[in-house]
Amino acid sequence: MHKKMTISLDENVYDGLYRTVGRRHMSQFIENLLRPHVLDTVLDDGYKAMAADQEREADAMEWCNAIGSDMANEAR
Repeated sequence: MHKKMTISLDENVYDGLYRTVGRRHMSQFIENLLRPHVLDTVLDDGYKAMAADQEREADAMEWCNAIGSDMANEAR
């Protein structure tokens, strides 16, 4: 669901925005700029991408197992 909002911009900023993205794309452009600053999805997206990387996950599991066996063999 989208909500309408009225904002005030400096005339030069508005003109630059209009020239850069066009009238029909301003809202989406502004939303895309704001999203990472107001929603906590950046880390979630990064973690999802890391988990999807099977080679990286295999390397991480190998590293964890090596640490575990090193600790098990360590003198107390």
